[in-house]
Amino acid sequence: MTIGIGSSTPATSQTTSGSRTQDVSTKGAEQGENATPTSGSSKPSSQLSTLAQQLSDSALRAEERDASLDRKALGQKADALLQPITRDFHLHRAKYDAEVPNTDDPELLERAKQATSFVSGKGSNPFSGLSQDQLALVIYDDSGTFTANEQRAAWLEGRAQETAWKQAVVARGKLEYEQTGKMTEFFKEVLGNYNELPPIMQAQYPDFYAPRLEHLIEMDFNFMTHRAEGKGAPEDIFEILMSSEDFANLGKRFANSSVS
Repeated sequence: MTIGIGSSTPATSQTTSGSRTQDVSTKGAEQGENATPTSGSSKPSSQLSTLAQQLSDSALRAEERDASLDRKALGQKADALLQPITRDFHLHRAKYDAEVPNTDDPELLERAKQATSFVSGKGSNPFSGLSQDQLALVIYDDSGTFTANEQRAAWLEGRAQETAWKQAVVARGKLEYEQTGKMTEFFKEVLGNYNELPPIMQAQYPDFYAPRLEHLIEMDFNFMTHRAEGKGAPEDIFEILMSSEDFANLGKRFANSSVS
């Protein structure tokens, strides 16, 4: 089932309130890596501190970047940064696999090596367990701090988290629809998720994304009775749903969907 609830990267499956845990602080980076039961290895505190410092520095650069670009330019920047590690990744595998960080730090060299192994299908992801905000600091950093394979590994972790979150939120949305005929809580959860994304990820969504969700929430529309129980007229829902493929026939999709 395809529905417009995310772009290319959001979220953990642990959330029950619709919001994802996100923490850019150095403490958050250390906690994120320590809380990685599926990573297959524990990381020394010195490496955690090194990553935390890198994320802190990247956060400062990201803040400056986000403040200097409008939404459209930020979206274009995101697309340009993603292309080498997504659409064009396999065109440059040899180059990326040979890339070595410009450092003598054995921990950073080992992390880059681990990332190269992971994107080749071997070993664990060195960024497993980081929050979406922290992953974004790796993925969209253009300072050369992280290798392309490290950024690819961070992107893959973000995509895995997004998939888990989508499965959970769609399952809850399906249950809401079956029990009430509504999808209002589903829309609230999707909007809450969007509002927590860093600016460079929000900029990859269409401009109408948040306002449309807000309108749908205000309407509190019942798809079974075809009545708006909140603000708005019943006919509004059809204009909203049919004006974008992302939102078209959501009620029918939930009724016919099977979510594991």
